[in-house]
Amino acid sequence: MTEMLISTEPATGETLWTGAIGDADAEVSAARAAWAGWASKPLTVRVETLRRFANVVRQQKDKFADLIARETGKPLWEAATEVDAVVNKVDISISAYSERTAQRKQEGALGARVAVRHKPHGVLAVLGPYNFPAHLPNGHIVPALIAGNAVVFKPSEKTPAVGEFLVKLFHDAGVPEGVVRCLIGGPDQGRTLASHPGIDGLLFTGSARAGMALHRQFADCPQKILALELGGNNPLVVWDAPDVHAAAVIAVQSAFLSAGQRCTAARRLIVKDGAHEAILGEVGKIAERLIVDAPHSTPAPFMGPVIDNPSADQLQEAFLDLMMKGGRPLKHLDRHENDKPFLSPAIIDVTDVQERADVELFGPILQVIRVPDFDAALAEAGATRFGLAASLVGGSPQLYDKFWANIRAGVVNWNKPTNGAPSNAPFGGVGLSGNHRPSAYYAADYCAYPVTSSEADNARASIGVGLRDVRIAANELEG
Repeated sequence: MTEMLISTEPATGETLWTGAIGDADAEVSAARAAWAGWASKPLTVRVETLRRFANVVRQQKDKFADLIARETGKPLWEAATEVDAVVNKVDISISAYSERTAQRKQEGALGARVAVRHKPHGVLAVLGPYNFPAHLPNGHIVPALIAGNAVVFKPSEKTPAVGEFLVKLFHDAGVPEGVVRCLIGGPDQGRTLASHPGIDGLLFTGSARAGMALHRQFADCPQKILALELGGNNPLVVWDAPDVHAAAVIAVQSAFLSAGQRCTAARRLIVKDGAHEAILGEVGKIAERLIVDAPHSTPAPFMGPVIDNPSADQLQEAFLDLMMKGGRPLKHLDRHENDKPFLSPAIIDVTDVQERADVELFGPILQVIRVPDFDAALAEAGATRFGLAASLVGGSPQLYDKFWANIRAGVVNWNKPTNGAPSNAPFGGVGLSGNHRPSAYYAADYCAYPVTSSEADNARASIGVGLRDVRIAANELEG
């Protein structure tokens, strides 16, 4: 009997999609069989194929956005921006490949040449997340294909319909079916794919816990590339902000976009003790006005539900745990329907909570921490094993310079939200947030490896030192 995977809409609980769980061996074998043919095609052919993919996605934008909204629960307007990001990734990746992996030649000794070119790794596995089920895996797949790799993509078990549809669009654009494969399944299929001897690397976006497990697993596989894009316990410091309302808007956007289900979302709001009431009051007012509703509702919601009921349960338990440890709720985490994962944006002052857990609460919970001075704010911002995003709102250029120099993160912003990183720049973190393999514009770096060649039109060689005189050698032979 075929085992099936079922996807439901978070906003309604209704079944959206049903599909058969796939076989990792079969998908990797298909990719391996197709890889050489794809890699041998001229770069111009691969680029043109990916440009057709962008056009196909444009033509299917409304259908694609509707599917993303239904399967993730995010507002339709936000799902539409995700489709735009899928389209834009193509041109960005083409430019990045040209810049990051360009062929270079220079003159060497004795008329020789030194050439640097890049080769694809082979078959790359891509494990995608549920929060951006099209944009984030697409950010791995497109540069991998441009470089000449074949891909086996396993979408999150929570968003398989979007993953399957994304792969179909690649095929519709003319990418050979064997070159991009879709493996439907849950954690077991993901583990099987990650450990498969037939892959040459793994590109992963997901939780820090899963990333650490993959890092340990790949320790015995130095021949395989591993690129990890993980989460964050991201700080947002508001300090002497002249425009309190603008600062509050940035805080709300940072914390609650996508129902807080962004790896770059602000988890900790750090403010000056004694001067905090104005900013917290304004953040609370704006958060109270945020519309939380189903993706297609009118008026359009700011945020939808979190991905599923188990996730909502865990967030409620985490909020209650913070309260029991001394946290003071400024805005409670409300759930109006117990059988659906709609959560209101929540704000809790955790200044007096001892030994705060350094974890990523992947949802609409903003923790407030009051500190006496800016040095304490820097220390609090850096008190994390993660290192993905951080932002300073307010302050002078000199203060921002100090902030930038002392924050260990891959994304450091000033008077901007922690989230919404541009795709035409590198994206990634340090610490538990990644393994120094930034994606976005720098994805080209891990999709191909450099090959250095010393080349000459004719063979010329001599040994000038360490040889016996030819006459002595001849006499010894005669003797």
